[in-house]
Amino acid sequence: MLDPLPPTIPHAAEAAARTWPQAPAVLEHGEVWSFAELWQRSRAVASGLLARGVTKGDRVAIWAPNSREWIVAAIAVMACGAAVVTLNTRLKGREAGDILRRTRARLLFTVEGFLGIDYRALIAGEDLPALEGTVLLDSGLDALGAAGQGADDPAVDAAMAAIDADTISDILFTSGTTGSPKGVLMTYGRVLPQAAIWCANTRLGTGDRYLIANPFFHSFGMKVGWVACILAGATAVPMPQFDVNAAIDLIERERITFMPGPPTIFQMLLAERDRRAWDCSSLRGGTTGAATVPPALVERIRTELGMVDLITAYGMTECVNITTCVPGDDAETIAGTCGKAFPGNEVRIAGPDGSELPRGEAGEILVRGQGVMLGYLDDPAATAEAIDADGWLHTGDVGTMDARGYVRITDRMKDLYISGGFNVYPAEVEKLLAGHPAIAMAAVVGIPDERLGEVGRAFVVLRPGTSASEADLIAWSRENMANYKVPRSFIIVDDLPRNASGKVLKTELRKG
Repeated sequence: MLDPLPPTIPHAAEAAARTWPQAPAVLEHGEVWSFAELWQRSRAVASGLLARGVTKGDRVAIWAPNSREWIVAAIAVMACGAAVVTLNTRLKGREAGDILRRTRARLLFTVEGFLGIDYRALIAGEDLPALEGTVLLDSGLDALGAAGQGADDPAVDAAMAAIDADTISDILFTSGTTGSPKGVLMTYGRVLPQAAIWCANTRLGTGDRYLIANPFFHSFGMKVGWVACILAGATAVPMPQFDVNAAIDLIERERITFMPGPPTIFQMLLAERDRRAWDCSSLRGGTTGAATVPPALVERIRTELGMVDLITAYGMTECVNITTCVPGDDAETIAGTCGKAFPGNEVRIAGPDGSELPRGEAGEILVRGQGVMLGYLDDPAATAEAIDADGWLHTGDVGTMDARGYVRITDRMKDLYISGGFNVYPAEVEKLLAGHPAIAMAAVVGIPDERLGEVGRAFVVLRPGTSASEADLIAWSRENMANYKVPRSFIIVDDLPRNASGKVLKTELRKG
């Protein structure tokens, strides 16, 4: 681990090049870039950006899948003092145009032909008065670097001397599931200390090979992804899009040791292991976390995939890390909770008026501390709604806290539905359904019902070689959960719709 902790991400890249110059920093397409090479490439691109007039306070967007060039572009942008604006690779032109306009991005880094998408064509009709040009990561990055004064350009040092822990590092946009996406303003001082603690909790270090399938446009893939690798001296192995067979190939061929992800990714790896034998002996750890992490799934990951150092954690765009399990926690704690307050943060469970509830009672999860965002871009009203006068960020997640301070997430407040006067948390029902021997994955949503207001509908993916009818699943549910929690209908599907981060899209399921 870099010690002392550098003030910014480009300073961390510089320190990593000095500390581990020949160690592998990024591994992609069978080719390795050392930490020294990563830093030299980043400096050269930063020089090119400075020559184009990019300076402190500017915003530069990246709209591309995970790659080593993505990392170089981000470090270079930050070294100039500009903030990185990340765009979800699944956005359409109008959505991307909205973000580019709102951030007044001067430049856009993108790619040509990812999944057959021409990103430049998507925004060709958008009115983008601040956008001065685009740079293709897959073919134009070297040319941009050559347009400057090279890696030794003293202007890069001057630009880096003007940034510190209070400089805005990035603007990531929320998913927009509860309305228009909001731009989250983060500073280096909010990101790096949290990333360093995360590295310590996961034991990420030199020698680790970290398969990063979580998108770089998301805080998980970026801040506790490639940024964490730079802090820890680990090797980042970017994956443009998660594909279970491609992931298995990388795990076997590159001897991947560390792999975080949402529960669905591990469910897919386990389902493939049910079908065929594959070598997971190099795996030793990772993190998972979401509203629903069934204990049975955590146990399978630890025992069947060999990820003995797996822990659960919880975070969001507005606060990268909120809670985490720690080394030494027992298996039941790791399986059943998402940990306790992340060092540097305070966490509490609150009632509707914001007051703290007694331990064990369900309420909204609030967090306060060093990791909480600066605020929302150009939206003081939304910022004030999210962060109260006492500095508590209202997460919108429902949970309980035990006597030790460990948190269990029961659901998203927006996912809760009321059936016959009873509050039903789909995540709780999904955890119970995970105990059925034939169910590999389950997602529960509330649907309108004339008599009860709403009832549950479960979408389930069965494990290979098993079978179960809707009647079977309803009967099993009636034996294993309270009647008001029992889904009134089950739909058996081949897969569940997921976003680029791997999370299940319940909005799509509600439409069905």
